[in-house]
Amino acid sequence: MLTKQHLKTARMIGVALVATLGLGACATYKEEFAGINSRLDQLDAKVQGAAQSAESANQSAQQANQRLDQIEGRVQQLERAPRRSPRG
Repeated sequence: MLTKQHLKTARMIGVALVATLGLGACATYKEEFAGINSRLDQLDAKVQGAAQSAESANQSAQQANQRLDQIEGRVQQLERAPRRSPRG
């Protein structure tokens, strides 16, 4: 027959097993969350890099458009000018 001492010991062992298994599961989740967070950080860095590249490309395109506008004005001016006779 089990005595009260045996029952107490069995309960304590049961509680210890449940606590150990519970903590082990937490550690597993912590590792999974750490892995997910690491991947999210990597994706965030890539997105930020892409955003910076897009901003740089946008600035370059705006500068190119300004230059084209300047050239277009000069071309129109030359087209309106009277034709010159060829030399020789």
